[in-house]
Amino acid sequence: MSVRNMILVSLFAALTAIGAFIKIPIPYVPFTLQLFFVLLSGVLLGSRLGAFSQLLYVGIGLLGVPVFTQGGGPGYIFQPTFGYLLGFILCSYITGRMLEKTEKKIFNYLLAMYLGLFFVYLLGVIHLYLVTHYLVDHSFTLSKAIWFGAAICLPPDLILTAGTAFLAEKISKRISVQMRMGL
Repeated sequence: MSVRNMILVSLFAALTAIGAFIKIPIPYVPFTLQLFFVLLSGVLLGSRLGAFSQLLYVGIGLLGVPVFTQGGGPGYIFQPTFGYLLGFILCSYITGRMLEKTEKKIFNYLLAMYLGLFFVYLLGVIHLYLVTHYLVDHSFTLSKAIWFGAAICLPPDLILTAGTAFLAEKISKRISVQMRMGL
């Protein structure tokens, strides 16, 4: 991996960490700006480097650096929101991979990002249910996990994802022009 790529991967890991602290607290799953940086990492770094940036972020947090919304450390895997962090890795990869294979049009940005978002929620809700039901409260049902882990959080994330898609398309065009000009 080149020095440039290491810097970009590290930058997006750091931006995702910063996004964890820009949050609106709601029960179980706070709304943060992490998704914004996760999606941009897939678009701007591509599938492999984007996923690696999120893997780096999760790895640093699991080593004990308090970069997650509620701290860090290996025990964080038992936090109800840890599944969303795993979803970030997959989201960045899927978003980047789809855009590597398609024409750079706004529809494709939206499709790629919404598909990535689907996997964030899929892994997040499954983990939220498993941890909360089996470790915290046996009366916590799958429908509660879907309500608190997806239904409440999804509307603002859909809007954030759409805004990110429009911004990413503009940024990608500028980067593409600058690369062709050798800047």
